Amino acid sequence: MALLEITVIPLGTAAGGLSAWIAGLETLLQASGLPFRLNDMGTIVEGSADELFAIARKLHEHCFVEGAARVYTVMKIDDRRDKAVSIGDKVASVEARKASPDK
Repeated sequence: MALLEITVIPLGTAAGGLSAWIAGLETLLQASGLPFRLNDMGTIVEGSADELFAIARKLHEHCFVEGAARVYTVMKIDDRRDKAVSIGDKVASVEARKASPDK
């Protein structure tokens, strides 16, 4: 599995805040069935690379459908194929290393 970090920002909208837009994007993520976690600066999604590229496109295009004049999307994909990774694994690894610095 791979991890996607994505931030989708609709521009050219009347509203100053983005929470209503993000809530709409979260509905799409829920419908995708892919595990995801919202954070203060974006969203982490877990899936195959193909699934992640597909959901990224869906999220990006959704903002245009909802009336945005411009959409700015930033994404990073970590596609590790030598071992299974899931949301939270990287944070857990750092926390474990902090708890036992000799490793």
